[in-house]
Amino acid sequence: GLLCNDTRLVSGPEGPKVEGDPTEAALLVAAAKAGLGASTLADWPRRDVVPFESAYMYMATLHQPAGSEAAIALVKGSSDALLSRCMSALANDGTTCLFERHEVEQHVEQMARQGLRVLVAARKLLPASQAALGHDDLHGLQFVALLGLIDPPRPEARAAVTACKSAGIAVKMITGDHAVTAAAIADALGLEGDRTGDGRLRAVTGTELAAVASDDLPHLADSVAVFARVAPEQKLALVQALQKRGHVVAMTGDGVNDAPALKQADIGVAMGKNGTDVARSAAAMILTDDNFATIANAVEEGRGVYANLVKFIAWTLPTNGGEGVVLLVAVALGTELPVLPVQLLWVNLATAILLGTSLIFEPREPGLMALPPRSSTAPILDRNLLVRTLLVSLMLGLAAFGFFAWARKLGMSAAQGRTLAINTIVVVEVGYLFACRSLRMPAWKLGFWRNQGMWLGVSAMLLAQLAFTYLPWMNRLFHTEPVAPIWWLYLTGVGVVVYVLAEAKKLLWQPAS
Repeated sequence: GLLCNDTRLVSGPEGPKVEGDPTEAALLVAAAKAGLGASTLADWPRRDVVPFESAYMYMATLHQPAGSEAAIALVKGSSDALLSRCMSALANDGTTCLFERHEVEQHVEQMARQGLRVLVAARKLLPASQAALGHDDLHGLQFVALLGLIDPPRPEARAAVTACKSAGIAVKMITGDHAVTAAAIADALGLEGDRTGDGRLRAVTGTELAAVASDDLPHLADSVAVFARVAPEQKLALVQALQKRGHVVAMTGDGVNDAPALKQADIGVAMGKNGTDVARSAAAMILTDDNFATIANAVEEGRGVYANLVKFIAWTLPTNGGEGVVLLVAVALGTELPVLPVQLLWVNLATAILLGTSLIFEPREPGLMALPPRSSTAPILDRNLLVRTLLVSLMLGLAAFGFFAWARKLGMSAAQGRTLAINTIVVVEVGYLFACRSLRMPAWKLGFWRNQGMWLGVSAMLLAQLAFTYLPWMNRLFHTEPVAPIWWLYLTGVGVVVYVLAEAKKLLWQPAS
């Protein structure tokens, strides 16, 4: 583990730091605990190396031990790759003994079921004159030991998988580990997929994938949660197969071999700490803490941002539509305009800044991660939102026109009638604003003071309307006139009615997500 190793532990201001692969770093730590270190490296100088490749699943180094008349090849790698190359075994007393492959494979199985990543350590004596090492030299090996490493899931990982599951997100594992190890870890994380006869998660290996017809791969990729000993090109094929099933695929990876799959995925997520530059370049997103739970948090945050965007659209469309209804009714009836262009300009600017923006800061609704994913082709303006837009536009427009007509019938001036019409639009927008805090549940369930920014915006908007109505310079600028205070009671009643009707609409007709 110390010699057949390209990783180093270096000292830093914050303590030892790994330069290289974490698995090899664990072997260095184990060697250090056994009293092996710099002196061992000096006594076993390296002549050559066969670097790890995913196609071979092992690494080998060639050494010339001090005082030895022979060179020695040291090999570590997967049991699938190396056990078939072993012809003998090294006994505890240093002698050569019979290699019982079946017995060793049983030990591999037992260790893998415990969630251990199992590596095989083997060696081979070579002529002292041999200075280079190739794959052809690595046959007839002497089995030395099994190395078991545990990379336990982070405590928050299972909770994150559960959150993804409730959100309708299927989590799948693609790994180079032994199939049994991968299945054990996946089971501990709570992944869901096809199971074997004894109740364990089914893990499909790269060898099995190679035998699957291309037409059958999408179904297999959809139903199986664990893929082990997978080649880089098979990762790409799995992503493409899931996309053929209509899924939006997010792929995480850290190595050079992950780059094609990261590029193909709808959302490629590279590891920020342990990821390679190639993986980060191919990805659309970089996970700075290499923590799966962060992905689940990002999904929830993204759903919250999208929901607030839809709320803003759901609020602003009817409010603008209602203003159009006011003008259309006046034109259709041939009456004087209930509102002037400069007045509409005022209300659009003031309400968009003071009212609409407060929806953007609405805290995330409870239960967002319990909703199924929306289709990537689903329009923002769905049938539900269009119906809301139409109903609220009519209510707002008719209410504003009604107050203007009422004022004129009572003998009030056109300027006073228009003042009432504009204030009607604002008060209705305020009432509808509170209903838009949630588009799927009663807004009062969210907590009265939960969005304090909204209350500040509403207060500022009402103060602005009082100035719009009663300050002389505002009257001159916007062609308005003061109205009796009793009208504010009538206007508030209309705003409350619109809020109640909007909430009732949620209860009476809420299409399935």
